Formats: sequence, structure tokens, C-alpha cells
Amino acid sequence: MVETTQTRKIILDSGWLAARSTEVELDGTQLTTTHPPTDPTARWMEAVVPGTVLGTLVKNKVVPDPFYGLKNKAIIDIGKSGRDHYTFWFFTTFQFKLSENQHTDLNFRAINYSAEVYLNGHKFVLPKGMFRRHSLDVTDFLHPDGQNFLAVLVYPPDHPGKIPRSGGQGGDHEIYLYKPHLWWPNGMGEQSLYNVTITVEVNGYGESDSWSHLHGFRKIESYIDSATGGRLFKVNGQPIFIRGGNWILSDGLLRLSEARYRTEIKYHADLNLNMIRCWGGGLAERPEFYRYCDIYGLLVWQEFWITGDVDGGSNGPLDHDLFMLCARDTVKLLRNHPSLALWVGGNEQVPPDDINTALKTELELHPHHKNVNETENSVHNLSASWKDPSEYLDSTRIYIQGSLWDGFADGQGGFTDGPYKIQNPESFFKDDFYSYGFNPEVGSVGMPVAATIRATMPPEGWTIPIFKKLSDSYIEETPNPIWEYHKYHPYSNPGEVHDQILLYGVPKDLDDFCLQAQLANYIQYRALLEGWNSHMWKKYTGVLIWKTQNPWTGLRGQFYDHLLDQTAGFYGCRCAAEPIHVQLNLVTYFIEIINTTSEELSDIAIEVSVWDLEGTCPYQEVHENLSIPRKKTVPITQMKYPKSKNHPKPVYFLLLKLYNMSDHSIISRNFYWLHLAGGDYKLLEPYRKKRIPLKVTSKTSIEGSTYEIEMQVQNTSKKLDSRGSSLNYKNNFIARHGDGDFDMTSLKHVHSRSEGKGGSSLFQRIFRNFSRESDGSRVVEINGDDVGVAFFLHLSVHVSKTDYKEGEDSRILPVHYSDNYFSLVPGEVMPINLSFDVPPGVTPTVLLKGWNYNGEHAVI
Repeated sequence: MVETTQTRKIILDSGWLAARSTEVELDGTQLTTTHPPTDPTARWMEAVVPGTVLGTLVKNKVVPDPFYGLKNKAIIDIGKSGRDHYTFWFFTTFQFKLSENQHTDLNFRAINYSAEVYLNGHKFVLPKGMFRRHSLDVTDFLHPDGQNFLAVLVYPPDHPGKIPRSGGQGGDHEIYLYKPHLWWPNGMGEQSLYNVTITVEVNGYGESDSWSHLHGFRKIESYIDSATGGRLFKVNGQPIFIRGGNWILSDGLLRLSEARYRTEIKYHADLNLNMIRCWGGGLAERPEFYRYCDIYGLLVWQEFWITGDVDGGSNGPLDHDLFMLCARDTVKLLRNHPSLALWVGGNEQVPPDDINTALKTELELHPHHKNVNETENSVHNLSASWKDPSEYLDSTRIYIQGSLWDGFADGQGGFTDGPYKIQNPESFFKDDFYSYGFNPEVGSVGMPVAATIRATMPPEGWTIPIFKKLSDSYIEETPNPIWEYHKYHPYSNPGEVHDQILLYGVPKDLDDFCLQAQLANYIQYRALLEGWNSHMWKKYTGVLIWKTQNPWTGLRGQFYDHLLDQTAGFYGCRCAAEPIHVQLNLVTYFIEIINTTSEELSDIAIEVSVWDLEGTCPYQEVHENLSIPRKKTVPITQMKYPKSKNHPKPVYFLLLKLYNMSDHSIISRNFYWLHLAGGDYKLLEPYRKKRIPLKVTSKTSIEGSTYEIEMQVQNTSKKLDSRGSSLNYKNNFIARHGDGDFDMTSLKHVHSRSEGKGGSSLFQRIFRNFSRESDGSRVVEINGDDVGVAFFLHLSVHVSKTDYKEGEDSRILPVHYSDNYFSLVPGEVMPINLSFDVPPGVTPTVLLKGWNYNGEHAVI
């Protein structure tokens, strides 16, 4: 109802349209300014106002009349469908022209449960509550011409509850907003945090001091899994398959900035990891580190400072009392962080007996937090003699005496972590690769891009290793002295692994070497985690990679270098560590689906397509109507290519897509380049001469010094074969929401207007919109006459200038990419989002490189 001070009222109880929020691509500002719905359409229906969403659906015969017979059973309950299914837009127009000195309110008699209101492009947020009245002063927001657009996005309760299994009344009481939202690790749910503030006031003087802290509610349990012998973690009752990394220090000179902490922890979340081990040779990081672990959902394995790397071996610290004083202070500093998962006494050894005993005693679990399997008494029969929780130093997390004990490695302290060298990719999938349930350290290579080498080393450090062929045909790499000092890890392991860089041919220079190293990085780390995926819960409970980052300009074991530029291994890991993932088992050649979530997957399908270097698709198949249980790895089908072909191609590409059958939204996409057994990738060298046409469409928004770029990169070459319909052109990915992060538990399907049988993908719609120069988009086309895969595309952001000196680093870092080092088959379009800050007075440019693209192409 619209009401003025002169008691002129308009009752807005007719002429409303309604639409499910997930089916409307526009936001409220657009709906009430440039794109108002005008008439009922396939999405917009006549609304019943006053009324409910269900009443509107019944009126439009979207659902049956619940009062007729047993028809009510055919209507999906919100407890099963989720809130999005019943979150609706309501839209209307009204004529109301203000007279001079009039004051106007927009009144709502009741909204259940909360809403966003948009009037002529202006947004109001209504607070939560059941059937609360609301009044908004809209005097300054009415159109002078009297034509007004009003849109209301109505949300159900945050926790609508579920119908009891026995039916009847009562529900499960989840509707009532006194139960806090739980904190979940990355990939399992939201990281709900509540600000706790404590203030001390002195009578007559006011506030003396105050303290605030973000707090999350969660329960972490841990015990040795009987099936695997590995340590298993549960969060809020849900088992979590640990895929994490070892952390040394943010910076070797202890330049511990909040901005760097935020970037590095966000990188780990972007990697789809769920645990960080603060290795004992480092330090207890500053509170900002743990705060960002709280925010981004990274469980923290916190180790004390017992390791042969820093304390002289098994003798331990010289001053045991001082050690315990520091340990107690560290516990008090960190114990309120929900991300903190466990305490560990030392790296690959245990503390001296007196320190170990003291830590065990002071970090004893309160019975409330013990797993039933590890205590004689049930938590329902608590003894009155047990201490109050406030008397414990930290009573909520387990203490493990060392990184190789009690469910980690062999559990007995044997040096059974590792290995730390380059591996044949298929080795990670073999049953005998690692014998224990949880590997706290397994490492590999970490060569950065050439620009990092030039930025961190003088010219004598720009020479690539010398390749020496041994008598057994294996290659030995000899790096230059600067690389050797910076702990370069070779890409060969004579006697076991042939050089993974030379698989692509002999590199000519530093740029060649580093590019081929990125190919190897991507394959290496994807295979590592996919191998662990393949054995999830049957053989393994978790793995921590040695290591994710470097506190200095090192050349081994890292997903991003010290300058904060990601290697291709970052994106190989990110791909493999998706909570829901499709992959190729490199030993069995079975296509596998990994579901680490707590929900069963149903009505899904896999598209498998093989592409050769000529741009044709010699093999394609689709497997439909699949269901995957929660927290399972399921083999689906064995790849028939190349065995099914009389003359298989020696080098070929494989594209896997896992998608929802209902709307073809893609859940997981995985792209491989493969060679026949005993072969190599040398045919990719002449493939660099292929000129594949690309079209890059981008739209940039700038707020202060922060740039946000939405980009679509399309391979505009056409398929040469005439096979049936394919999802390749669509790439209608499931939308992920949050601060640039990717939380698979809050997936929302992207719905599109009908366009032919399969419909139009989100990115086709964006592409059409962005093609209009008038809305600020930019279109760049890279011409080419060839047909085929646009291979290993890589974006980077630089300072826009032309007078570069040799070795000068023009990159702007850090940059958050939604994806990078990606490949596109003919017709595919890939969405890429970029976010970065620029220094004052700097204009950025975005460059695109690729395996089969000559030089750099400025796309922004």
C-alpha cells in the first residue's frame, strides 16, 4: 500500500507478476529500471497478492490443488527442495505522482520471512520475521512522471525445517533463528561466523577496554579409521576427506602483512583444499592468518616447534620451561578460531618426554569432545567429577604427539611420508604407491614461469639445466648454481621417471623450459590428487602436499611463487580437488566420479569426447541417468579409446564433462592431453604452428583501485566431423557464489531461455549482452584459419607501457583467476573472472598466451 501525508492511499493488491528467482537473470535494479517484465510469460505468471508463493503456483496450475484428494503429496516440500525453489520475485507497476510537499510511505502489511524491495532502481532490505509489518519512506524515490516500478524478492525462512518422518505436526523445529548457523570447512558448506565483543567498563569512567573476535560454531572429531588405518576427521558429524597442503611461512623475513595473508589463504581456498598444516619448522602465524582460515574455511593443523630442522635433532629445546611457556601462550592466542582442528607435537619426531607429557595433559579433550570410539564412557553419561571446560587450556581439539604417529603415515613414527620427487602420473593411481591411510607429506616439482626467474635472479640464473643422457637412457638434469642454491627440483628421476619436460621436446631457452614445466606441473599435481581421489575411504583418509607455498624464491614444491603468481600446478590441483569431480583413472582407464559432499548425486550424465591434432572428434559417448552416493568414488565406464581404434592417434586430447541432465548445467569439466603407452608429446611441438581463431569478450568494473573483469574466451573454429549433439558449445557451468570463492555446497543451477531442444547457456547469453559495445564490453578476435584445440591458454595482467628494460617484471600481482592454463575444443566458450588491485596511476592490460599462439595478445 502506498500512502501519503494527505491520506491518499493506493492499495497494490492486483496486477502483480511472479517468477522463481532462479529463473530470472536480472537483478532488482534492472527489473525496476531498464528491463521490467510487462506481461505473463513462460517465467512470469500472474501473482496472487495478498497470498503466498504456493497460492500463486496453484492459481497458475504449476502445482496441483493441495486440497483435492491426495494432490498435496505431489507438491515438493521446501525441506527437500531447498529455499531457492520457493524464493520468488513479485513485480508490479503503479501510477503515483507526488504533489508538492507530499510525504509518501510504502507499507507492507506482512512479509514472511524476509525480502529485498526495489523501487525504481533503489534497494531496501526488510528485516527477518514472520508476518511483520514494514513501512518504507519512498518520498525521494518516486518517478516525477508518476510511472513507478516495484519489485520484491521474497525469501522463505533460513531454516524452514523438515516434515517428521512420522508425518503429522511439529516439524523439526529448525525454523526457530536461536540455533546458530554452523561453520563448515571449504567445500562442505558456508563459513558462518559471529562477532563476539567483550567490553570492560569502570564505574564512573566508562569503557576501559574492549575485545572482539569472529567465532564459529562447529564440532570437530578425529579418530583412527578401522578400514584404512588413517586418521579420519569429522566436522559437524560429517566425514571430510582431507586434501591439504604444508605451509612453511608467509615470508622468510617475517614481513607478515594482512593483505598477503588474505591472498595466500584465499589461494588455498581457490585450490579447493580444506586443510593447512602449519609445519613445525615454521612458527605460529599471526592472528590474521587464522582469521582468514576461519573466513575461507581452511582447517588448521597446528604444529609445535619440534623438528630436526630447527632444534638440533632429538635433543629438543634447551629450555623446556620456556618452550612450555611459549606453547601455552600460543594455545591461548589461537584456541578461539573455528578453523583450528588439531595440535601436533612435532615434525617427524615427538617432543621430549616431559614436554610431551605436559602437552598431553594441558591439551586433554573434555569428554564432550571425545569421539565415542575413543572413550569408555558415552557422552550421555558424564561423570560429575569431570572438570569444568573453563579449567582446560584447550579442551576441544585432539593432541597428536608427532606428524608420523597415531593415524598419520605408518602411525608408529617411521619415516614413511613422501616421496618428494617427480613421479610418472599413473603411479599415483597404483595400489602400491603409498601404503598408509593418511600421508602428511608428499611432494614434487614447482618451477615458476620465466618472468619470475628473470625477476628474482640475475642473467646468469636464466640458463636452463643441462640434460645429460645416462647409460640406461634416463636423463639427468644439472641446474645452474643459482637454481641449485634455490633448491631446484628436477623434472627427471633417473632409473624411475623419464624427464617430464623433454617429453615435449628439447627446450630452446628459458621461456620454452618454463612453459614445458607448467605442462608438467599441471599433470603432476592433478594426477597426485586424482590418485588419492580414486582410493578415497577405501585406502586413504587424506593427504597433505609438500608444499603449497614458499617463504622465499625457492624452486620446488609450490603452487604459487613468492611473488604470488600461480603455477599451472595450482590449476591442476584446483581441478582435481573439486568437491564433485569427474576424472580418468590413468591405470584402469575408467572414468570415475568423485562425490565428497554429503548429498547423493542423481539425474546426472557424463560426456566423453576425444579430439585429435587435426581438430576432429574420433570418439564421443554420453552416459546418462547416473546416480552417485554421497562421499563415494564410483567408476562409471572404461575408456574404449585408444584400444577401440585400429590406428589411434599417438597424441590426443580428452574432454570430460559431468552435468545435470535437467538443465545441462556443468558440475565438473576436466581436460587431458595424453599419449599412447611408451610415447611422448613431441607431436605437440609442430602443433604450436596451428592458428586457432579465438574471440575474447570482456567487461570491466572498477571500484577504487580494484578491477573486476568478466571474460568469455571462445574457440570459434568449427568441428570437422558430423557427430550428434554435444555439450561442448554450451559450458553452462553451475554458478558459485561468494567473495570470489567456490563453495560447491551452495550450488545454484543457471537456468536459461529456451533455444532449441537444449536451451541457451548462461555464457551464450552473457556473450550476446557483452557483444554490445554500448554497455562497456570489449571484443577482441584473434584470427586463425585452422581448426582444433586452443591449447594451454594462459592469462596474465601487466602494467600497460612499452619501454620495458630487459628482465623488468611488468606483471601486476597478485591476481585471482577463476581458472587459468585452460584449453578449449572447437566451439567451446569458457568464462574467466579476474580480480586484482593496481597501484596508483597504473593502467593494467591483460595478455593472453597459448601453446599454439605466437607471442602475446592484449585482450584488455
